[in-house]
Amino acid sequence: MRTTKAISITLPREMVRMIKTKVASGEYASDSEVVRDGLRTLQARDVALEKFLREEAAKSYDEYKIDPKNVVSIADVSAGLDARHRARRAKSRKK
Repeated sequence: MRTTKAISITLPREMVRMIKTKVASGEYASDSEVVRDGLRTLQARDVALEKFLREEAAKSYDEYKIDPKNVVSIADVSAGLDARHRARRAKSRKK
């Protein structure tokens, strides 16, 4: 029984060039290997994102629902970063 199946896909010329370059460099043995590796990378990213959402984002949301006053607004974070950046620039100018 065959574990692979051939399909036909259409890609932008830039992506085809990238695949051909990877094969020509010897990094991959075939176009299919490049595509399979790209799909494995996409799958790993999806798994990592799902894990982050489940373990980190959901936890943070649950903590927010329990005690919303511990949340810092994006405006406050941005203002704090701006202030730190201005302070560092001012300090570096004095040197």
